[in-house]
Amino acid sequence: MLKELNRVIELLEEQLLEEVDISLLARESGVSEYHLKRTFRFLAGVSIPEYVKYRRLALANEALVKGKSVTSVAFTYGFQSVEGFSRAFKSWANFSPSEAKQSGRQKSYPPLKFLIDVKGGISMEFRIEKKPAFQLVGVTKRVPIQFEGVNQEIMALAQSITAEQRAHMHELGDLYPKQVVNASYDFSEGRLAEQGELTQLIGFVTSQENPYDDLETVGVAAHTWVVFPSQGAYPQSLQETWANAFAQWLPSSDYQLVDAPEISFTKFEEDLSNVYSELWLAVEPKSTLK
Repeated sequence: MLKELNRVIELLEEQLLEEVDISLLARESGVSEYHLKRTFRFLAGVSIPEYVKYRRLALANEALVKGKSVTSVAFTYGFQSVEGFSRAFKSWANFSPSEAKQSGRQKSYPPLKFLIDVKGGISMEFRIEKKPAFQLVGVTKRVPIQFEGVNQEIMALAQSITAEQRAHMHELGDLYPKQVVNASYDFSEGRLAEQGELTQLIGFVTSQENPYDDLETVGVAAHTWVVFPSQGAYPQSLQETWANAFAQWLPSSDYQLVDAPEISFTKFEEDLSNVYSELWLAVEPKSTLK
């Protein structure tokens, strides 16, 4: 996958001032659009549109220092107005375009290069499972994408669950793991968004129809899943498993992500220093694109 991602960077650099067509980038690099968007954001820390925006702003900064006018630079680098360019530039650089032009201040954002870090091999336990279609039932909320630390919006969602909702979920949760799961889906990649969002569900896995109006239902089609078990301190162990799945396992595997909820659960105990968790990612062989 690193080869494919570096090919995407090459294509973006060749077409930096053109409209970004992520579906075309995916076809050119030989992976699905969903897989490309998720792995790029996870490994780069920004979405493809954000990366393009920052590269354009860095080049705009160079042009301003070389004496180009703010107006010409704004339109050259794809902005619809000088005001919009100035706002975006100052938000990114922490100084205005006019300051860059007058004082020569610069902020760099060089092209990305995806490399394998070989400081030490990371051994990951996993299993491949085929699961029939099932449903997720629970409570949902749109939350900001956050890779590290406690997501306060998800915490607020968990604290909002009523005793009645909890009872309804337990009643319906007849499929493994028969306990609370977290599912993330509908990842947004706003064209110039500074922060992506996702829908978070806290609930149970079920084969039953949901008769309760206080719970949302999400249907999940039959898929092949890669399941990563982990044992260790919560939430660090689960977060590390998630990071290694994207940074180590997916780039070196013959699988790509499928557009489906990413599911995890933890068997909580009084001592959170050594608990069991699982991460489920829906996948398909990369050869299906050929």
